[in-house]
Amino acid sequence: MAQKTVTIVIDEKGDSEIDLDGFADNSCGKVFEDFRGKDKVKTERKKAAFYTSQPVDKRTSTGR
Repeated sequence: MAQKTVTIVIDEKGDSEIDLDGFADNSCGKVFEDFRGKDKVKTERKKAAFYTSQPVDKRTSTGR
């Protein structure tokens, strides 16, 4: 089983970035929603691995 990593960075303005690595079968979507809560998504960028059958990486920025 691949290692899964969730990295959350919150800047001085309160904006946050969530970086998910090692997730497969679009399971990153559920994890992302759990961490995001009710924050509004400003930008969503899927990494190249999202479009393959390998573990999925997803990076999203949220803001208040």
